[in-house]
Amino acid sequence: MAALWAPLSQVLLLQRGHLIGWAPVCMGTGIAIYFALPQEPLWWGYAGVAMAVALCGVLARILGPALSPLAVGAGLVALGLLLAGARAHTVSGPVLGWRYYGPVEGRVVGIDRSASDAARVTLDQVRLPGVRPSRTPARVRLSLHSDMEGAVPRPGLRMGATGHMSPPSGPVEPGGFDFQRHAWFQGLGAVGYTRVPLVALAAPDGGQLMFRIRMALSARVQAALPGETGAFAAAIMTGDRSGMGQDTLTALRVSNLAHLLAISGLHMGLLTAFVFATLRYGLALIPFVALRAPVKQVAAAAALPVAAFYLALSGGSIATERAFIMVAVMLVAVMLNRRALSLRAVALAALIVLFLRPEALMGPGFQMSFSATTALIAIFGGLQHDAVPRGPRWLRPVLAVVMSSLVAGLATAPFAAAHFNQIAHYGLIANLASVPLMGVLVMPAAVVSICMLPFGLEGAGLRVMGLALDWILGVAHWIAAQDGARGMIASPGPWVLPLLAIGALTLILWQGRTRAVGVLPLLLAGFLWAESDRPSVLISDTGGLVGIMTPEGRALSSPRGDGFAARNWLENDGDPATQEEAAARWPIAQLSLGDITIRAFRGKREIAALTQCAAGDWIVTNAELPATLGAGGDCVFIGPTELRATGSMALSSSAGGPLVDTARGVAGARLWNMRRERRGAVQSQ
Repeated sequence: MAALWAPLSQVLLLQRGHLIGWAPVCMGTGIAIYFALPQEPLWWGYAGVAMAVALCGVLARILGPALSPLAVGAGLVALGLLLAGARAHTVSGPVLGWRYYGPVEGRVVGIDRSASDAARVTLDQVRLPGVRPSRTPARVRLSLHSDMEGAVPRPGLRMGATGHMSPPSGPVEPGGFDFQRHAWFQGLGAVGYTRVPLVALAAPDGGQLMFRIRMALSARVQAALPGETGAFAAAIMTGDRSGMGQDTLTALRVSNLAHLLAISGLHMGLLTAFVFATLRYGLALIPFVALRAPVKQVAAAAALPVAAFYLALSGGSIATERAFIMVAVMLVAVMLNRRALSLRAVALAALIVLFLRPEALMGPGFQMSFSATTALIAIFGGLQHDAVPRGPRWLRPVLAVVMSSLVAGLATAPFAAAHFNQIAHYGLIANLASVPLMGVLVMPAAVVSICMLPFGLEGAGLRVMGLALDWILGVAHWIAAQDGARGMIASPGPWVLPLLAIGALTLILWQGRTRAVGVLPLLLAGFLWAESDRPSVLISDTGGLVGIMTPEGRALSSPRGDGFAARNWLENDGDPATQEEAAARWPIAQLSLGDITIRAFRGKREIAALTQCAAGDWIVTNAELPATLGAGGDCVFIGPTELRATGSMALSSSAGGPLVDTARGVAGARLWNMRRERRGAVQSQ
């Protein structure tokens, strides 16, 4: 045993002083384990994990300096699991357990746009007539599908409408994006739409101060800069994207410029850097102050509340919260005369984010933000050595921009491809032509505009900002229009991203020649991604859509309906086709898969024409079992009743017969998807 521990102790001793970077990795591992559990832990499970945390703390003090990091790492894994479970229970609230049609009342706390380009409002203080308060969701979200004039949604305004609502839906395919989990942590208990105008029921109650300021500022910016330019400016300054059109959003995504919309690390960093530099050099020009005060620390202390105000103004999304924490850590480091940009600062920021929002780990924002930041600091830290040629002094800013865009693009590309199934082939060109303007013109002009706003003189700053944003939008549309601008890629298996992350982190964080071991997980991840197979058959959770894999791509059973599922299936296949194009591939309303035949029927009229079915037939429909089939014949019937219990389904061919996976089986029995008491639709009284 001593012979085994001696080499391990020596390896760990060589890492002393560099292990802080592994702390968020260990905590994140525990969080990932919680979300991967097949069922929700019981109270005694959490008690056992808490005891493990305490035990690891004791062992960390008992073991020597070489082995104590192992105990600390194990304790952080257990702590991450515990934090994720505590967070999931803390945000728990009523979730609508049935389809609802009737009056909906609530206070406006959010305004945005849906993927279908419809205006959308989020309501709290919800009231559903006929539903007990204990079963009424704390928040609901309604898409506004009416062209009729009605009350304009305003922050804090109490509004009402007749709406169609349902519980948040599960994954569109087994193992896919889980909207139920996403809605659970957002506090959304129901989603739906209304086709009638909203009605104002009561004036704003005086709350939602920052929300009102944000929307008022957004309206003022869009009044000064009409069109998509003003909507873009409002999104950057306030986080309000409700004015952005789908064509612009698509162009920004295809050109890899969509990150300019999110108030994240780039915006927060540019804003605080401009404020910090302006104050620092401005104070340095005043001899009395420069000789008597620590100008650098004063500038950092003044920039911190500015960043906090930007966080509050933007609505405090997870992405903005993460960016603020990272900026705050760096500003505090400056105030303490520590290195602001270091892997320790990134690790500390990641720990704070995971402690406050453990669920952020599962989202693309966290993964892409910290992968880019970690890679940039590691690469530029290595380039600081004298042995690395830096080029002429006049060329260094240009090289820095090129290198930053290249490194950030490469670091985030695998995560963008895994989550969004696309690769922006000309993203580097678009970023080189756009990102410098964000730092040189857009963010400084935004700060000047905000400062001049109380005096009504914001127009000059906004005009400068508008010129820069016009250029960026022009670049986005031009790049998006090029042939081959976007490449599609199929979704990877569940182990690909974890292997990519652990391989890259080993190369960056581990010290010594043994860091080369990190190449192995990267190679394995690439192999698994290349060998990933998509299901032969996909069935939506409504039964209204079936997708079968053909040599030309996935064929869909219907050109309309279940559009969200259709769009996600095709994207996960790496298929750029639209639902209508995929439906044209559907040759006949059935598919043979081994010894079974899949037959799809949509609506009562189609299924009513079915009078018989043979053994081995799988009948998929969004209608109930027709009386003409009696007890169902010899076939397998998959309809709304069956799919309510299983969720969406996937079938894959194998030598022993079709393999069937269900969304509920893959996700397990968790807080956000546990079946609740079913009730009939509640009609308006």
